[in-house]
Formats: sequence, C-alpha cells, structure tokens
Amino acid sequence: MLRRRPPRPASADDLLSTLGRLTAQAREGAEKQRARVELAEALQREMLPAALPGVPRLRAAATYVPARHGLDIGGDWYDGFRLSDGSLAFCIGDVQGHDVEAAAFMGQIRFGLRAVAGHAADPGEVLSRANDLLVSVDCGLFATCTFVRFDPAARELCSARAGHVPAVWATTDGRCGLADDPGGLPLGIMPGERYPVSRHRFATAGAFVLLTDGVVEGPSFPIEAGLAQVARLVSAHADGDPATVADAAISVAEFTGHTDDAAVLVLRFDGAPPGAG
Repeated sequence: MLRRRPPRPASADDLLSTLGRLTAQAREGAEKQRARVELAEALQREMLPAALPGVPRLRAAATYVPARHGLDIGGDWYDGFRLSDGSLAFCIGDVQGHDVEAAAFMGQIRFGLRAVAGHAADPGEVLSRANDLLVSVDCGLFATCTFVRFDPAARELCSARAGHVPAVWATTDGRCGLADDPGGLPLGIMPGERYPVSRHRFATAGAFVLLTDGVVEGPSFPIEAGLAQVARLVSAHADGDPATVADAAISVAEFTGHTDDAAVLVLRFDGAPPGAG
C-alpha cells in the first residue's frame, strides 16, 4: 500500500503571500461595495424632491433617515406635486430590496406615478395604471405605496394604498387614530390589480401623516406598537408646523432598532376657513 506523504508545512513566506492575496481581494470587494452604497445614496438624494407644494390652509413637510447600515439604503421615497386641475398629489413608498437597483427602481416608480397622475381621475386609478406599467417592465422588484390627492376647494383628501402601512392622523382637539383604509397588493406583483379609494375631510386643524415601515417596525418592535407611538407623538404636536410633526414622527425609528431607511411625509391642515360649510 502506498502511503501519502504528509503535506509540506507552509512556510512563513507562503502564509504571508496567501494573507496578502486574501487581504487584497477583501479590500477590492469592500471598495466595490462602498462605491455601490455611495451611488445608491447619491441616487436617493437626487430623486427626493427639494420642496413640497402647498396651498392656503395646507402645508407639507417630509423627512428621511438613511439606513443604519449602508447596505440597506435605497428603498424609501416620498413626493409631492401640483396637478393641472389645481389639486395636489402626494405619495410615499418603499421598494422591496436595497442598494443601487432599489434606488433606480424607486426613481422609475416616482416618475411613473407623476406621469400617470396627469391623466388619471383618482388615486386608485393612478396606482392601478402604475402597477400595470411596473408589471410590464418585469424587473423582479415590487414596492408598497400610498398615493393621495388633495382637493383644496372641497377640502377633501382621497387616498389609495398598495400594500403600504396605514397613515396616522391627529387633530388639534385631541383626537387621533390610524387611517387603516382598504388597499390592494404592492405595485409590480399582479397585473390588473384594483385599489379602492378612501375619502377624508378635514374641518378641524390637524395632521395627516404618511410613513414607511422603517419608522414603526424593527427586529424586536411590532408595527402596532410603532404606529401607536407615532399617533401619540403626532397628537402631541398636531398644533405645530409640519416639519415639527415630521421630526416627532420619525423619532420613533430610534426606538425600533430599525436597520432599514425611514421616511415621513406630513400634511398639516389649518381646518375649514371661517364661514365655510
């Protein structure tokens, strides 16, 4: 029987050579990943709007907090813009996945919603058309989203949800709660999906707060607890300006131990004008 010779012990030079090669590979991989994170961050910054629209008796503000870990950046967005009929459109959403691909997909959704909203009658139709568009692209990603349209003349907010977390509302007379309206599947999953529209009127001053799940949910923090905490804080600051309300709401993310990015969009209503019906 032949006996195999035991392997020759590696010399110090061999070990140093191997260590150097592995270190170089690790450094190259880290540099590539860092470049992807920086690109995702740049895409995120450029695609979020610099300002949000407003009308008399309604002001808007938003805030965004990046992920605690760079690998998780790129999924959340918010937007606000004027429509040709004088109404205002606002939306917030969260793309499944992270990194550069999610940031790029987020940009597609944001601009797609803007394009569709110019030709659609209500938020449900906007989401339905945008969903069919994203399904046709077939990129393998999907996104949750809430889209709202505010009619200044009627002081009415129409809202539709695509698998997104509920909005939170509070009025200056001490009432608060969740706008847990019916919704449909996230965007980009199934063609032909329909999204019911809910209507909210604001005769009393207060705030309507849209947010992403990074604000209210974490590894050991249930979403119900996060939403309840946001409702309490929004109620406590309901008479403040929208930026103050947004800062109060997004502070909940610090308690959830979240690793995801987080976004808040606040619509602050001053209530019905004197003498309004």
